[in-house]
Amino acid sequence: MTRERVAVYLLFFLSGTAIGTWTARIPAIKERLGLGDGQLSLALLAVAAGAVVGMTAVGRLVDRYGSSRAVVPAALAQGVVLVPPAYAPDLLTLSATLLVFGVVHGILDVAMNANAVEVERAHGRPIMSSFHAVYSVGGFAGATAGGLFAHHDLSAAVTFWAVGAGIAALAAWAARWALRSAPAGESAARGVAGRPRGIVFLGVLAFCCLVGEGAAADWSSVYLREDLAASPGIAAAGYAAFSLMMTAGRLAGDRLAARFGPVALVRCCGVLAAVGLGVALLGGHQAAGVVGFGCFGAGLSCIVPQVFSAAGHRDPAFSGRALARVASIGYLGMLSGPVFIGAVAELTGLPRALAIPALLAAFVALAATALRVRAEEPAA
Repeated sequence: MTRERVAVYLLFFLSGTAIGTWTARIPAIKERLGLGDGQLSLALLAVAAGAVVGMTAVGRLVDRYGSSRAVVPAALAQGVVLVPPAYAPDLLTLSATLLVFGVVHGILDVAMNANAVEVERAHGRPIMSSFHAVYSVGGFAGATAGGLFAHHDLSAAVTFWAVGAGIAALAAWAARWALRSAPAGESAARGVAGRPRGIVFLGVLAFCCLVGEGAAADWSSVYLREDLAASPGIAAAGYAAFSLMMTAGRLAGDRLAARFGPVALVRCCGVLAAVGLGVALLGGHQAAGVVGFGCFGAGLSCIVPQVFSAAGHRDPAFSGRALARVASIGYLGMLSGPVFIGAVAELTGLPRALAIPALLAAFVALAATALRVRAEEPAA
C-alpha cells in the first residue's frame, strides 16, 4: 500500500498548496482590481459557497462510483481553476471564477478524504492524521511560493500558472498510484441500505474544532497586539505557534491514536485545547499568549482527522456522503466562527469572545465517545 499512501499524501499536499498560494496573492488581486474590504469579502464568500456546494454534491458520486473516479479529475482540475482569478477584470468575474475554484476544492476535499479512509482501512491502522499534516505543509509551501513570487514583483497570473503547473504534475503522479476503490453500487448510492447513525453529531464536533481554527487564524494576532500590547512580531508569533504545533500534533497523531484509541486521543486533545486557550486568555502576559495558542493548536490538531476517520469508517457504503456531511458542517464553523466571535467581541471584549472556542473544545472532550465505532457497524 506504499504507493497508494503516497498518492494520498500528494493529494493533500496539492490541495493545501492551492489554498496557500491563493491566500498569499489576495493582496495583489485586490490592488489590481481596486477592491475595498467589503468587495473583497464578497469575492471570498464565493470560495466558501462553492466549497460547500462541491462538498454536498460529491458525496453521492463517491459512494456510487468510488472515490478514485472523483478524486483524480478534481485534483487535475485544481491546478487549472487556480489560474482564471488572476485574469478577472472586475468583481463579478472574480467572484464567478472563485466560485468555480471553491466547487473544485470542495469536491477534492471530500474525495481525497474518502480515498484516505479507504487506504487507512487497507492499512489496518490509523494514518489519517499524517494526511492532514501534509495538507498543512502544503498550505505553508503554497504561501511561501506566493510570497516569493510577490517579493520578486511577479504578477499573480505568473504565480498561479507556475504553481498550477506543479499541482497538475502532482495530480498526474497521484493518479497513477491512487487506490482504485470499488464502487458501492447503485443501491447504496440511492440510500437503500440504512444510513450510519451519528454522522450529524460528528459534523458538530468538526464544527466546534474548526470554529477554533478560524478564530486562531483571524483573532490571535489581534488579541496579542491590542489586548496584551505585543509588538507586531510577537503578535504574529501567536498564530505561528498555533500552526507549528498543529502540524506537529498531526504528525504524532497516528501513533497516539494507535496506542490510546481515537476516543481517548480526542478527549485529551479537547482538554489540551481548552486549557491552552484558557492560559492564553487568563495569563495576561505575551509569553503566556504565544504558548497558550501553541497548546491550542496542538490540542485541535488531531480532532478533525479522527472525526473524519470515524465518519468514513462508520459504514463504507456511505463513506462519501458521511464525509460530505461532516466536512460541510465543519466548514461552516470555519466560516461563521470568526464572524460570530467578532460580533461578540464588540459587546463583551475580545478576551471573553475568545472563550467561546475554549468552551467548544471542552465540549468536544466531553463528547469524544461519539467517535467510538458501534458493535453493529463495520469497524476499520
